[in-house]
Amino acid sequence: MKLSEIIKATNAKTSKNYDTDLDIKISTDTRTIENGDFYLPLKGASFDGEKFIDKAFEKGAIGAFCSEKHDEFNDKILLQVPDTLEAYLQIANYLRNKHNYTVVAITGSSGKTTTKEIVASTLEAKYKVFKTPLNHNNEVGLCQTILATPIDTEVLILEMGMRGLGEIELLSKYAEPDITIISNVGTAHIGRLGSRKNIAIAKCEIVKHQRGKIFIAHDDEIIKDTVEFNGEKIFYSINDVKIIEKRVNYTKFEYQGNIFELNVSGDYNIENALSGINTGFKLGLTAEEIQKGLKNYKPIEKRWETINAGGYEIINDSYNANPESMKAFVNTIFELYDDYVIILGDMGELGENEIQYHKELGEYIYSKNPKVKLLTIGNLSKNIGGKNFENIENAVEYIKTNISTKSKLFLKASRSMKFEKIIELLN
Repeated sequence: MKLSEIIKATNAKTSKNYDTDLDIKISTDTRTIENGDFYLPLKGASFDGEKFIDKAFEKGAIGAFCSEKHDEFNDKILLQVPDTLEAYLQIANYLRNKHNYTVVAITGSSGKTTTKEIVASTLEAKYKVFKTPLNHNNEVGLCQTILATPIDTEVLILEMGMRGLGEIELLSKYAEPDITIISNVGTAHIGRLGSRKNIAIAKCEIVKHQRGKIFIAHDDEIIKDTVEFNGEKIFYSINDVKIIEKRVNYTKFEYQGNIFELNVSGDYNIENALSGINTGFKLGLTAEEIQKGLKNYKPIEKRWETINAGGYEIINDSYNANPESMKAFVNTIFELYDDYVIILGDMGELGENEIQYHKELGEYIYSKNPKVKLLTIGNLSKNIGGKNFENIENAVEYIKTNISTKSKLFLKASRSMKFEKIIELLN
């Protein structure tokens, strides 16, 4: 971007005339700032980036944003704005509209990252695609993603996360999506929002500033009753497909008269794929292109990731967990595997009913398989049942002593449980 564009996008105040034809590269972190960068300090509950403007200049920054006057830097380029995060969002929105790629925005209580990856893999069969890296799905992550988007991008896929009401609406405002997707509405964050209805309201904010006319979502009455959208609404579920074949790391199914294949297991992955299929058709892909894109999909780290450690084959799905994703996880294991041990940890952010949610999960598991080999780790997880351990170290010692390496280990827990440590200690 040119400095003139940044001033236009943010309506920043300048103390004097600058060379507005300068090319600008934004940096928000003085630890990684490079010579010639333009510093945009962010503020949070426990930090204030504006206190490090001097450090940014010491490391070669050519200018900085600020929310207050800094007369000591009068010889530098200073752009004063009321709120630096809002300025960051305004810059992102300016670039989004300047390059005018198609924006696909995705949210959901669970599965949104997997859905993002499957949709991206599908669309890459025809388009130049860029997507939210990892889980950078908040306001800062949105800005980082848009500012990193290559100029030749044709489709930008944005994952949108939230912890409360109003957050997805803010992301939608600055992303202005063309197509929106809600993978599901479950109980993740119910401790903050109080009910599935409130979660649905928060998720459906994704359409508030949508400029395109296509909305795709899981076929759930709570979404249908909540979303306020005048464009085309497409709903999908596992009931819309005919399963042809299921085996470990492979699924074949028929949907709308076409045969599709995935190199992953699980009905929930079929449903995630339906988002990709419907998005692909709406963006002009042929059935053959969609088939090719889906077959190229591979799970990313901590999403049904196969790892070998200490002689054990481990399926690691410990990126996150809530009651719905836990049930989908064990269903896939029960359906496709024989000799296994399931290792579950606490589910976070479930509010005042967190003990009951864990008990209900245990009841569900044992109703499906009364003889299941189940280990649980954590104070909440003891309510699931199985052999419970207070910490990962004790669980690993038990595994090494009592579990044969012929058994596959399946791991799932909320991210705060840090289940990757199980793999580290088994090695």
